[in-house]
Amino acid sequence: MNDQPKIALITGANRGIGLETTRQLANLGMEVILTSRNEARGKQAADSLQKERLKLYYHTLDVADLASVLQLKDFVTSRFGRLDVLINNAAVYLDESESILEIDPQIFQTTLHTNVFGPFHTCHEFLPLMEQNGYGRVVNVSSGYGALRTLDSPKVGSYKLSKAALNGLTRLMAAAVDPNKVKVNSVDPGWVHTDMGGPSAPRSPQQAAEDIVWLATLPENGPSGKFFYDKKAIEW
Repeated sequence: MNDQPKIALITGANRGIGLETTRQLANLGMEVILTSRNEARGKQAADSLQKERLKLYYHTLDVADLASVLQLKDFVTSRFGRLDVLINNAAVYLDESESILEIDPQIFQTTLHTNVFGPFHTCHEFLPLMEQNGYGRVVNVSSGYGALRTLDSPKVGSYKLSKAALNGLTRLMAAAVDPNKVKVNSVDPGWVHTDMGGPSAPRSPQQAAEDIVWLATLPENGPSGKFFYDKKAIEW
């Protein structure tokens, strides 16, 4: 890498963990592309960070829509010619208490489209660009619910399965690229005080973002194809 600022892209970044990760990466001197499905909320979030004199850009993105991902790719390649950091943060959590046999099939489908197909689309489009440019860091924001041991309980079935699949995607994508150039890892941010996590959650978005930023800035000899919590590798 040369001395140019790194270019980072964060999905689902208009609030919570994504917004705080945007702030922390921009404070490190990266130029960050903040994306969200809701354009008005995304632009509002971007404006709030720009008032902090941080260098960032906004682009609408629906990760479940391949056409939307391709439009974003066109923007990134034409504006920057490369992408150095990809944070797959966008996710939905729609089946808080239902058993896998009780869940609405539409909720199951929506969850997988956002939480699995979304990261697949972004990785599929941007990892080749990273390899071509000789550098990349990908962080898939997973969950403790993505650990295989949690599948012994039928509750929260679509979300658990989506995060377990995301972890599998992490390993597959890590195996598909040169680990000396591009590193792909999953992170469990823990139970975080956000709109998704609720007010009782013990961890702050700042704490969760610190783990993501650590993986987004791994050195050349850093790990790839692993699952982390609090900067420590954990079991799949």
